[in-house]
Amino acid sequence: MKNRRIGVYLIGAKGSISATVMVGAMALRRGLAAPTGMITVTAPFDDLRLVDTGSLHFGGCDVRQGTVVEAAHRLANETGAVGWKLIEAVEEDLAGIEPDIEQGTVLNCGTAIEDLACRGGCETSLRDEVSRLRECLARFKSRKALDELIVVNLASTEPSFHLEPCHEDPAAFEECLDRNISGALRASTLYAYAAVREGCPYINFTPSAGALIPAIISLAEKEGVPVMGNDGKTGETLVKSALAPMFLCRNLEVLSWEGFNLLGNMDGCVLDHPENKQSKIRTKDQVLSRILGYAPHSRVHIHYVPSLDDQKTAWDFIHFKGFLDARMSLQFVWQGYDSLLAAPLVLDLVRLAELAARRGEKGLMPHLASYFKDPLGVSEYRLTEQYRMLMDYAMEVRKSLGANADT
Repeated sequence: MKNRRIGVYLIGAKGSISATVMVGAMALRRGLAAPTGMITVTAPFDDLRLVDTGSLHFGGCDVRQGTVVEAAHRLANETGAVGWKLIEAVEEDLAGIEPDIEQGTVLNCGTAIEDLACRGGCETSLRDEVSRLRECLARFKSRKALDELIVVNLASTEPSFHLEPCHEDPAAFEECLDRNISGALRASTLYAYAAVREGCPYINFTPSAGALIPAIISLAEKEGVPVMGNDGKTGETLVKSALAPMFLCRNLEVLSWEGFNLLGNMDGCVLDHPENKQSKIRTKDQVLSRILGYAPHSRVHIHYVPSLDDQKTAWDFIHFKGFLDARMSLQFVWQGYDSLLAAPLVLDLVRLAELAARRGEKGLMPHLASYFKDPLGVSEYRLTEQYRMLMDYAMEVRKSLGANADT
């Protein structure tokens, strides 16, 4: 198989996660880091002919001022876990990406995001804005002579989104664009639509529900484009999806589950706004009832603590009932670097999306459920079972490749 040129188009390219993804890929290329945290480097994926992470070509868009290099500097300053020596080693490569960073859109993203933007909202018609976004993708793909371009949404969380009739059906959605009903859409909707129309596999790593609406999923199936989301599962919810099944296995009744999340990067700043916070809470809060089969008293609290920078702390208190109605409790504290937990998952998703596209898969990729808080098209929320879905997929691909090699 000839070496395919694969590109990655990051929406929110100047954010902390994007910076970590790019720094990480370049560090792997130079042998300066280990791929710890990536699932696709483990044994079950050895023979799947996945794209080499170090060979990826990066571009993207953002609404903020600044540069990719400045984002990497900010990452080093905020985490303390990414050394300046590493940043300096890849700085020239990062600077080379800057010409491929385009202007994004802030359509109905809320004041928290609009205040960060270096220009206003959608100043043209929806059709014109979609055309501009499609041209950005096509231009990058042509300039880099890419065989495939994977689009990943890593932008800040948009306000809550409610499905309307125009979101359910591709024809109704096209009419919405034609009539320029901008209030019914979000920036994430335009990004996803542009990606699918350009034939680019699309990953929504954000909680923004406007991205993969039913109309766009249907369009992806029709156009033969693999897509998946929503909301990367990196911290507290990851632990929840692993821990909650334990109570079922011991027939212990969860009475209350309170989760307190403290974070300090740009994500935390945006989530400090109630309209944006609600989108995040929705994806985090539904996991328990999906696993337990009932809804205990449960609340997710998100608080912005600027001094934490990229660090995130989650403290969870679980109150449960056992034999003879005895009431007991369990607590855990999760502390980690938000961007460093997310980046290896993004690199995994890029590799798996490229594989899906190469295999002719289309529409949702349910085998990627373990990567998301709110996996679309999936009713299984237990982490171990989601992981098994991924392993089953890897085995299926391996068998397929073996069969093709024999013919």
